[in-house]
Amino acid sequence: MAVTLVWFRDDLRISDNPALVAAAESGDDVVACYVLDEETEGIRPLGGASKWWLHHSLDALAGSLAELGVSLVLRKGPAEVVLPQLVDESGAHAVVWNRRYGLAERTIDAALKATFGDQGIEATSYQANLMYEPWEVTAGSGEAYKVFTPFWRACLVLRTPRRPLAAPEALHGPPPDSEALDAWHLLPTTPDWARGLRETWVPGEAGAHARLDDFLDDAAHGYKDNRDRPALQGTSMLSPHLRFGEISPFEVWHAAQDHKDPSTAEDIRVFGSELGWREFSWQLLYFNPELATVNYRPSFDGFAWERSTRDELTAWQRGRTGYPLIDAGMRQLWEIGWMHNRVRMATASFLIKNLMIDWRVGEKFFWDCLVDADAASNAASWQWVAGSGADASPYFRIFNPVLQSKKFDPDGAYLLRFVPELAEAENLHEPWKGSAPEYSPPIVDLKESRERALSAYKALSD
Repeated sequence: MAVTLVWFRDDLRISDNPALVAAAESGDDVVACYVLDEETEGIRPLGGASKWWLHHSLDALAGSLAELGVSLVLRKGPAEVVLPQLVDESGAHAVVWNRRYGLAERTIDAALKATFGDQGIEATSYQANLMYEPWEVTAGSGEAYKVFTPFWRACLVLRTPRRPLAAPEALHGPPPDSEALDAWHLLPTTPDWARGLRETWVPGEAGAHARLDDFLDDAAHGYKDNRDRPALQGTSMLSPHLRFGEISPFEVWHAAQDHKDPSTAEDIRVFGSELGWREFSWQLLYFNPELATVNYRPSFDGFAWERSTRDELTAWQRGRTGYPLIDAGMRQLWEIGWMHNRVRMATASFLIKNLMIDWRVGEKFFWDCLVDADAASNAASWQWVAGSGADASPYFRIFNPVLQSKKFDPDGAYLLRFVPELAEAENLHEPWKGSAPEYSPPIVDLKESRERALSAYKALSD
C-alpha cells in the first residue's frame, strides 16, 4: 500500500494538525516521525528545561498516535540526511509537514522539497502553528511591521482565524525501526533538577487542553487586570504548550472566543492580543533571522555593555540580588522553568539597565532555563526591554523592582513564596530599610544604576 510520511516538528499534537489530517485523508499507510536535529548549522540546540519538556511531549504524542494505530518513529541527526533515509525505508511516495519560520528551518525544508521533487516524491507543507503567515500581513511598503498595534489590527482585518481541524479517528501503517527516547538523554540526571517542573507541568496535548480549560473556567474573568499580579493564577500558562505545538493558536483563539460573554469580553480581547504578540514576534524573526544575536536597531551596536562583574551576573542568575521581586522571579525560573511575564520584564530590565549587561547574555540564560523558550518571543522580548528591538520599550523606561512589587504584589505573597527568608524582614519590599537577618543586601543602588543607564542611553542617541 502507498505510504505517506508525516514529519512532526513544533506541532506535537494530533488535533488541528493539517499535515496529519492530510495524511489520514489520503487513505495511505502513515509513518509518523520526529527528528532531533542538533547538527545542522543554524539550528539552535534546545536548552535544558526545553529538553525536559520535549522528552515528555514526545512520550505523550507517541501514546496518542498509538491509540490511533501507528507508532512514532524517532531518529536523531541532520534532517536533510534522516528524512530521505526514512523515505527509502518506508517506501513513502509523499511527505507532509507543518511549516516552520526560522531561516535555518526554512532552508532545510526548501532543500528537502527540492530533493524529494527530483525523486518524484511529493512534499507538501501546511500552515499550522501561526494564525497568520509572516509574509501575509505586511506594511504598505511590503516590509514587516515595526509596531505591534497596526500589525495586529491588520491581522484581524485580514480574516478571522480558521476553525481548528478535528483529529483523525484512526491511522494505519507499519513503523520503521525507531530509536529509544531514553537514549536521547533529554532528562536531567546528575543532578535531577526537574522536581519543580514535574510538580507544575503536564507536557503533552492533554495537558495543554486541561490548562486551557482551567484558564477559561477560572482565570479568564479578570484577566485584563489579574495577568499583572504574579501571586495570582491570572495567566493561561499555555506558553510551553504553544511553543511545542501541543495545542494550536487556532484552538486557543476559538476556545477563548467561544467562551466570551459580556462580562469577559474585554478580558478575552486582551488575551487575544497576547496571541497577537506571539504572531508579531514570529514575523520579526522571519524577516530578521538573527534576532537572538543582532540588534534589531543597528544604532545599538555601539552601546557600552559589560560594566558589571561576574559576581553580579551570578547573583542575578541565582536570585540573590537583594531586590525581592528580581530574586523571586529568578528563583521561580529555577524552580519551575517559567516566570510570570510582568516579572520577566522586571528581571530583564534589571540585568540590562541596572547591571548594564548585554541583553544577549540574558536571552541565552532564559533560553536554557525556560520550558517555553521560543526562538521568536524570547529574542524579541529581550530586545524590547533593551530598547534595541521593534516597538521597543523607550530607553528611559527602567522597571523599578520596588515599585513593581508594591504595585503588583502588595501583600508580598509572590515574594514570600520564592524568597522565604523574607519572612523575617521588617520591610518586605525594601528589606534593607530595616532588619532582614536572612536576606542579602542589594548588589547595586537603584538610583545610581538608573542614572548610569540613562546616561549611556542618552550618549547613544546623541
